[in-house]
Amino acid sequence: MKSQNNKTLVYWSLLNFKDWNLYIAATEKGLCYVGSQNKPFEEFSKWAEKRFPGNPLVEDREMLNPYAAELMEYFDGNRKNFTIPFDYHGTEFQVAVWDALCEIPFGETKSYSDIAKYINKPAAVRAVGAAIGANPVLISVPCHRVVGKNGSLTGYRGGLEMKIQLLDLERQVKQLLPI
Repeated sequence: MKSQNNKTLVYWSLLNFKDWNLYIAATEKGLCYVGSQNKPFEEFSKWAEKRFPGNPLVEDREMLNPYAAELMEYFDGNRKNFTIPFDYHGTEFQVAVWDALCEIPFGETKSYSDIAKYINKPAAVRAVGAAIGANPVLISVPCHRVVGKNGSLTGYRGGLEMKIQLLDLERQVKQLLPI
């Protein structure tokens, strides 16, 4: 839906589930933002002003319910893949990287160089890192599954503590799965 001045409406809500508190946002086209755990509204509003300058931000829990439901299923260990639509706002290269992240299997990790090779840009490891750092849709677009080439945990927009929590959650769920 467009506002009266023909700008895309950005719907947002605070998702509270167990120990998880994060802002999520979507347009009519799909999920466009999942914020960092326990960060203030300002993290989202600064992102929105950069990506959607001057566009109306509309708090609407009902509009965000389908997205929140899949995230809560993930946190409960009942969802390994997301089926919700995304509304990415990035360069062609960034979108290619974000799409590649969605191909990393639940409970597994890949390196930055693995992602660069996957998108047929093996020399673009640093650019891949920058694109991953610009990922606006944490968790659903699983940039937490990207680690250093030696397996070390590297930067994460949500913070390393959040990255560790997500990787631990996936490891625990994967261990419970039947062989």
